[in-house]
Amino acid sequence: MKLKKKIPVIDQADKLGFWGGKFGGNFCAETLKKPIEDLEMLFNKLKNNKNFINERDKYFKDWIGVPTRLIKLNNLTKHVGGAQIWSKVVSDANGGAHKIYNATVHCLLAKKAGKKFIIGDTGAGYAGKMLSMSAKKFGLKCKIFMGAKDIKRQQPNVKAIKKNGAQVIPVYSGSQTLVDAVSECMRYWVANCDTTHMAVGSTVGPSIFVRICGWSTSQISRELYIQLQNEFGSIPKKLKLYNCVGGGSSSFGFWNEFMDYDKKQVEFIGVEAGGPAKSKKHAAPLTYGSKIGILHGAAQYVNQNNDGQIEETESISAGLDYPGVSPLHCFLKDVKRARYTAATDEDALKAFKLVTKYENLRPSLEPSHAFSVAINDAKKLSKNTIVVVNSCGDAYKDKAILEKKLGKKYVKFN
Repeated sequence: MKLKKKIPVIDQADKLGFWGGKFGGNFCAETLKKPIEDLEMLFNKLKNNKNFINERDKYFKDWIGVPTRLIKLNNLTKHVGGAQIWSKVVSDANGGAHKIYNATVHCLLAKKAGKKFIIGDTGAGYAGKMLSMSAKKFGLKCKIFMGAKDIKRQQPNVKAIKKNGAQVIPVYSGSQTLVDAVSECMRYWVANCDTTHMAVGSTVGPSIFVRICGWSTSQISRELYIQLQNEFGSIPKKLKLYNCVGGGSSSFGFWNEFMDYDKKQVEFIGVEAGGPAKSKKHAAPLTYGSKIGILHGAAQYVNQNNDGQIEETESISAGLDYPGVSPLHCFLKDVKRARYTAATDEDALKAFKLVTKYENLRPSLEPSHAFSVAINDAKKLSKNTIVVVNSCGDAYKDKAILEKKLGKKYVKFN
């Protein structure tokens, strides 16, 4: 199994939709074969079409507000010592998170396909919020499937979804979190695929959804590549890119433009949710060596018991609370292009406190996991090493959790 140079990773899947011959695929209901094939044909036709790319880029620039900032965290760097700590502030994007790129592209595809309805899943609420925003922008009727547990803990985004005119469908089955929301969304699509487009919120699911999302979020690394050249004159000789990993959309988008670089120069570090320190539950299938299983139409590393049943996860961050992970990340792990580790709930909260103490930046609990590992690593690295953390979401959605865990002084938002 090799990572092919000069060929985009999202295009390295074989004819059956597998990366490396074993991750991904299309394990879906027979009734969805035709809709998936139609979507594949449409996307393959449009992804290299100059007019479509120009249309995408126009919305990215004029509506999403790209490029987002790359900033040096001077105070944090001085406090930590060691490597220079920078952040790509993707939360600057319209809506406050990276999910807006994928949502916008899916709405463009829905319009091209002549669909009037669009549905999506969400955990932290950002995928749902962004899809509801995009649906409103493009005149589509929208339903968002969300676990009942996540509805309670991510109320700011739930309210935003409803304000945008979308319907929130509570999911009460299973763990009542993201994994169950994805399942219910897919079941709905089976019965309504003739009139409805489905937008999977991350780089998970049947291979076409992995490819669409990865293609969309790669906007992040296209910007970063240019910004690093502007700052340093060339890509730094020692560059480490840290990103949280749940489904894996923001991290893949953050890394994609740098795939051809030697990992000794540009290292990818993915940080999963280790869950509460005193709990055995986690959402880190890449870190803790879970076996390959089938989840939501794709083969991937997944948290499962000895009988092959999906195990429940636990994390303070709803956006990382997923028992599987993108086939793209499974592939990158196996070819040793990326390194994966985990941070606990407590680690993430500690990092959030530290970042907000020293910088005018309020990362959500998801990227706070990545900040935790980046800060600990930076202490041991040389001053000419450039550490960049993708702050892929803002903390406004987490204000209730932060107030409960840290106190009221951490929930003051502009």
